[in-house]
Amino acid sequence: MAQMSLLQAINNALDIAMHSDDKVLCFGEDVGSFGGVFRASQNLQEKYGKHRCFNTPLTEQGILGFANGLAAQGHRPVAEIQFADYIFPAFDQIVNETAKYRYRSGNEFNVGALTIRTPYGGGISGGLYHSQSPEAFFAHAAGLKIVVPRDPYQAKGLLLASIRDADPVLFFEPKKLYRAAVCEVPEDDYQIELGKAEIVREGTDISLVAWGAQVATIVEAADKAQAQGISCEVIDLRSLIPWDRDLLAQSLKKTGRMVINHEAARTGGFGAELAASLQEVCFLYLEAPITRVTGWDTPFPYALDAEYMPDVWRTLEAIHACMNY
Repeated sequence: MAQMSLLQAINNALDIAMHSDDKVLCFGEDVGSFGGVFRASQNLQEKYGKHRCFNTPLTEQGILGFANGLAAQGHRPVAEIQFADYIFPAFDQIVNETAKYRYRSGNEFNVGALTIRTPYGGGISGGLYHSQSPEAFFAHAAGLKIVVPRDPYQAKGLLLASIRDADPVLFFEPKKLYRAAVCEVPEDDYQIELGKAEIVREGTDISLVAWGAQVATIVEAADKAQAQGISCEVIDLRSLIPWDRDLLAQSLKKTGRMVINHEAARTGGFGAELAASLQEVCFLYLEAPITRVTGWDTPFPYALDAEYMPDVWRTLEAIHACMNY
């Protein structure tokens, strides 16, 4: 075991993946020369050579077009998009090519070995072009998996599982946790199964659901609610596609109440999918409507960064509203 930040855990996972499989390639804007803007791939070029860890031109659609070609030819590319906000020039490549490659060929060929890493989310005063949470855009495209870790331990195990998965994976990394989140992480090789949520804390009165950096927010809200006599079950979704319907439904049937917290804007956010799907199977168990605490339906602000975030106090207010419904 070793103390690692989230960035160090990602770097360690990339190192292990490249060491264990020479078909794993790591590339993106500035990825090879100095490890990318956040240094997630630092020292990998020196260790594995310029043919396996390298810079690309500043063209997101080119990065993903190249990655699709590599994956189709049997390589296992890990492509980095420098910020999730800049993934949209590659939207066509991801949604119309990556996601549909296997289906359109009748499983004759695929790009399932592709992993796309990108930092996402707010909380760093990055303004409207460096703070977005675009996961819901891609959740609508069948053929992709979407994974979001909450801490270094999860990041390493989930990234290794994503790189080795048989389907293309979008791996969103909460950038505000890159250096802020530190915990004990095994130095050896391990994987965390994709598609499985985790109960971080058991409770009986209300279920709280989040992913990525927002898990820490609902944990803090659960602590404050506990001090007021409210027992909260805290769940980290971890994988958005596929998401763990069974675990969330089991929790909601137990507590009868649920608050879903995510950074992305409310309208069309992935929390709406969770709420709609769960009420179909848990309607008779509900003691209150499933509630969402989210970002606002505006561009991500610069001066009002903290006001945009779905914080502990908004979450606690939603918990009280559900309990008093």
